[in-house]
Amino acid sequence: MKINLIASISIALLRARLKQTMVAAFGVTFSITMFIALLSFMAGLNDLLDNLILNRTPHVRLYNEISPSVLQPIAQSPDYKGAYHFIKHIKPKNDLLEIRNSEAIVKALKNDPNVRGVAPKTTVAIFYNVGAIYLTGIINGIDVDAENNLFTFQDYVVEGKTLDLKNTPNSLILGIGAAKKMLVQIGDNIQITTSDGIRFPLKVVGFFQSGVDEVDKVQSYATLATTQKILGKPASYVTDIQIKLVDITHAPPLAKRYSDLFETDAIDIQTANAQFETGSSVRTLISYAVGITLLIVAGFGIYNILNMMIYEKMDSIAILKATGFSGKDVNAIFITIALTIGLVGGALGLVFGLGLSAAIGEIPFTTASLPTVKTYPINYNPKFYVIGAIFSIITTYLAGYFPSKKASRIDPVDIIRGK
Repeated sequence: MKINLIASISIALLRARLKQTMVAAFGVTFSITMFIALLSFMAGLNDLLDNLILNRTPHVRLYNEISPSVLQPIAQSPDYKGAYHFIKHIKPKNDLLEIRNSEAIVKALKNDPNVRGVAPKTTVAIFYNVGAIYLTGIINGIDVDAENNLFTFQDYVVEGKTLDLKNTPNSLILGIGAAKKMLVQIGDNIQITTSDGIRFPLKVVGFFQSGVDEVDKVQSYATLATTQKILGKPASYVTDIQIKLVDITHAPPLAKRYSDLFETDAIDIQTANAQFETGSSVRTLISYAVGITLLIVAGFGIYNILNMMIYEKMDSIAILKATGFSGKDVNAIFITIALTIGLVGGALGLVFGLGLSAAIGEIPFTTASLPTVKTYPINYNPKFYVIGAIFSIITTYLAGYFPSKKASRIDPVDIIRGK
């Protein structure tokens, strides 16, 4: 009975200052709307930028690093044991880039429960021949099916199909930047020259665009068999083994484990792309900071409105306390008013935030560097809506708590005597 009475009194006070109540609710609605839209857009942008690089990056990469030997001959001499060795101009060790026993390594990785997929690759440094001009380039020899399944390779092929690369002997999917430089069209034959001076003809069956212009001017793709033929190597020749894991967070320890187990160098995705994760974290932090600031500003608006309501309703509060309402009851009335404003404004803010996010997601966004992106990116993560709802309730509760404490301490005798 008392709860119903407190609710009816709260509604009556809200109606008595309807314009101010609507302004306060609008402040909460606007704050939640912008909070949801800002986080959804920023998260979508983070996903776009991260996926631009991270989708094409293995969780763990096995390779042979070109580096000097850790143990130099002088260190093995008993005459200089325990002495400091000062060696200058050390040359890299005379090791091949090929990963030894690559077929056995790939087989072992495919049987590992931590591994989602494996894609071997061979990298060849070449020159594109354009008349008398030589353009530097890199051909990545790939397993087409594995590259499509693990790295969504087809999404970055803007003209042609990856199936043509697989079915056409001595074929090439050329980077769009290199194609524009050489004025090449699909179906044309181009000449490439290896670092050993070997010339090789290749047929262009498609164009690749990663979104990074400097990469697209250099990189191209062929099958593993084609690159092995260019180099004159056997079918087992592989320079990189790309690994996608079931859980990306396990990449650092697994990279170390695979490096020791297979006696190769290994790098994990976190180490290789630390700058992208840092940028995403900073952008997300800024978005949350701006959104929460908006909610706090709306809370101050509610606080001011309730303070003014208390000053104007001193007589009503005195009468309530004189007729038997306790300080806790008065406290509950004003907290109910604040929470009502927060719940109504928050609910409308969530709806309008979803609508604004959807509207932003329909705005055309076209750029030559991102051919697969047609509209602004939006992330509809339910977490943003839950956080917005919780913060709207907390902010409005605190905004109503302090004025309600002041109202609960009013002495009805002093008010009535003053009148």
